[in-house]
Amino acid sequence: MLATFKIFRHNPEFGAAPHYDSFKLEVDPMERVLDVLERLKGEQDSTLTYRRSCAHGVCGSDGMKINGRNSLACQVLIRDLKSSTITIDPLPGFAPVKDLAVEMKPFYKNLESVIPWQIADETKFPELERRVDDKHSQRVEEASRCIQCGCCTSSCPSFWFSEQYLGPAALVKAFRYVFDPRDSGNEQRREVLNAERTGVWRCHTIFNCAEACPKSIDTTYHIQELKRWLATGKTE
Repeated sequence: MLATFKIFRHNPEFGAAPHYDSFKLEVDPMERVLDVLERLKGEQDSTLTYRRSCAHGVCGSDGMKINGRNSLACQVLIRDLKSSTITIDPLPGFAPVKDLAVEMKPFYKNLESVIPWQIADETKFPELERRVDDKHSQRVEEASRCIQCGCCTSSCPSFWFSEQYLGPAALVKAFRYVFDPRDSGNEQRREVLNAERTGVWRCHTIFNCAEACPKSIDTTYHIQELKRWLATGKTE
């Protein structure tokens, strides 16, 4: 099929205003959007800029807005877009660096602030490894699937209003460790998560994040569980 791709272009080095360039290309309905971008860059415009790495939905680097929906370009089939005109934008809420590549520093800063690693109680070293029973393992399993692609955070109106808001991805990562019984860093995370203007209470349960997640993580549920923990102090 012959498809038209309208792609957001912006190169601040040359001072040109952001605009869209259109490309026409014969595509197979089973091709992925990332495959098409690779062909366009190789065959029509070598200056086209975007991020990609594994191309298998693991690295999370190729998040972008495709026909109005935040997605991973490597997971979206042309067939599923059900249109011969495909519009591709950078993820909203982040400043464009060039074309489809955006500035992710605020995202990673927020992620780091929730202490996304396990803090062990150094007074209780086990003889072998720190084991987790099935109940607790299953509770954090879904949150562990997050690949930090930014699709959820980029879909959040609270993050659009202020990039200092932690955002869904950072909050899901916080859940991963708050509800891990091996971790002893919850009091350090509490201050960050409970902040009035930037913490978990800025979530207004709009569900954009859950719809945007390419890993089908119920981000809203995890955020609500963090609110419950802050209110009650209970992780069970």
